[in-house]
Amino acid sequence: MRWRAVLLALMAVLLVRQSAAAQQAGSPNVLDWKAPATLSTYLLQQMHAQYAPRAAELDRAAQSATGAAAYRDSVRARFRLVLGPLPARTPLRAQVTGKLARDQYRIEKIIYESQPNHHVTANLYVPAGKGKKPGVLLFCGHEQEAKATASYQKTAILFAQHGFVVLVIDPISQGERMQLTDAAGKPLARGGTTEHTLLNANAALLGHTTPAEQLWDNARGLDYLFTRAEVDTARIGCLGNSGGATQTAYFMGFEPRVKVAALCSYVASGERNLELTGPADGCVQLPGAGRARLDLADWPIMFAPKPLLMLAGRYDFVDYTQIEAATAETRLIYTALAKPEQLSLFTYDDGHGISQPKREAAVTWFRQWFYGDATPIQEGALATLSEQELRCTKTGQVNTAFRKEVTLAQMHQAEAQRLAARRANYKPEALVAQVRQQLQMPAGASAPLVTVAHLDTLQRVGFTWQKLILRREGEPPLPALLALPPGGAPPSKVLLWLPDAGKASVLDSAAQLQAYLRQGTAVLLADLRGLGETTDPAAFNDPKYYNREYRNAQLALHLGRPLLAQRAIDIITLTAFLRNESRLQDVPVEMRASGRAVAPALHAAVLAPAITRVAMEQQPRSYQEQLAQPTAKDAYSEVLPGVLQRYDLPDLQQALGSRLVLP
Repeated sequence: MRWRAVLLALMAVLLVRQSAAAQQAGSPNVLDWKAPATLSTYLLQQMHAQYAPRAAELDRAAQSATGAAAYRDSVRARFRLVLGPLPARTPLRAQVTGKLARDQYRIEKIIYESQPNHHVTANLYVPAGKGKKPGVLLFCGHEQEAKATASYQKTAILFAQHGFVVLVIDPISQGERMQLTDAAGKPLARGGTTEHTLLNANAALLGHTTPAEQLWDNARGLDYLFTRAEVDTARIGCLGNSGGATQTAYFMGFEPRVKVAALCSYVASGERNLELTGPADGCVQLPGAGRARLDLADWPIMFAPKPLLMLAGRYDFVDYTQIEAATAETRLIYTALAKPEQLSLFTYDDGHGISQPKREAAVTWFRQWFYGDATPIQEGALATLSEQELRCTKTGQVNTAFRKEVTLAQMHQAEAQRLAARRANYKPEALVAQVRQQLQMPAGASAPLVTVAHLDTLQRVGFTWQKLILRREGEPPLPALLALPPGGAPPSKVLLWLPDAGKASVLDSAAQLQAYLRQGTAVLLADLRGLGETTDPAAFNDPKYYNREYRNAQLALHLGRPLLAQRAIDIITLTAFLRNESRLQDVPVEMRASGRAVAPALHAAVLAPAITRVAMEQQPRSYQEQLAQPTAKDAYSEVLPGVLQRYDLPDLQQALGSRLVLP
């Protein structure tokens, strides 16, 4: 009986395989693996390759104090490069809009301008008593109440009770500082993390970053602390939780005036975190950080060997193993600099957030280094206030409280207009070089070597389609379908068709395809990376980010290789295949694109004059229009960092001239 069961099982397996093969043969899909994982797998492999030298660099650096200092300084320089430019210092125009007297301390409601007419709201906790006291900046995580969040209030109170002046700042897109609102102050996006993400996409087009914009608000907060008579400016510290810990990590690596720091539930886009959980919110993401080999430990290393406390929850959704690993790497540098005691990791058996044990550990740490007193702090009952009681503005939002308030979105638009005016006398002949620089395609590079796998055929709309896999060294494979005119007649031209929804989406367009083929046009339907067969599953892309391919788009930006640039490479690969296909090599090439394939097609056509005609199925939106519509979806699919310093999409359209056909 057993042999019969085995035989039946084998027959079942064969039937399943035959069924799968038959299904594949009748399907427009070409790739015979789990194609949706292709692009993310490729991007992660590229990321790991970028980070590969880092471990050896760190090990060499840790062999001496000189090496450790050189590594730290190198990391600072790389961070400063990817952070992007910062504004000029302008008058703070600070004001105190209210005071709340409490036992042992008072709370002042502070508003200052980090940039002209760009207001920052904050609460200042001032301890009772005379004499100058250490100042502390407390950076908030992603709670929408920001400075009014109960755990942040308690943190500030505990510090104030033990002799610290504490400034708790509302980050952009939280508390009283929503940036994308209607005239009544109602948010236009679905929350602070969405706003951060949308703003960072638009900042990138200008060569800026939202983390830098956020850091500047914090730097001006420190400037404000320096104006307060109660603050000992030689004793300044900072700390933050979650997204606030990221702010702290960026800030302490940038700001030399900070002497002591603490990171709680620390998260940044390091190698392992990106692999485990994928990209986080826009205020965390720094385009090019992977190319700069900046990993989770590098921001704490920038602070070495100043006193630094890591606060972690063993059951945090932020991977605790990575916090341990980052602390261990940081300790290598602290040890090489002969200050291992100035780095400490405090772990508590809880989850995400700055809970009471972590608050107590933080205040104890700051008192140890600023007061020379390491006596453990114990928190008693702390009374918090409502969000409304802590408000600094009359309306609850700076956008409605100040008639001339300038939001980040408005700043982005204004800068784009200035850049457009600077490009007014742009010489078209220089555009090709500008595009090559933007896409990181060196001039004079030889045509790519493309290998082709010819698979089975598919019968659709009365024609035979050859399934192809095009491979170019160092790039993911491209699935394509090729149909030739009937009767063996040589093609008069070839159409390279790049649909946003993938090649399968147009296979049932019988009338259009038949018209092309019967008129003697060969048709090559292709899926650019991340489109069609290799579309990233929706489950990996949180809808709060307003981008259906957020994971892959952010991974690509982290690498310093934006998706748009990679897709333009795919088009160059496809044209190289056509130039080397014996039946098509002397035939004029036309291109048709839709959706996310449009911008790559414009770029590729500027670089490839052999493409004689480019048809767009919809008018492409300019980058300047994107800045004017900051809540639009799928912006990251077309982000090229700093592109508006060189050109906008209408410049490409103009350069194509009569070759371009618009709807």
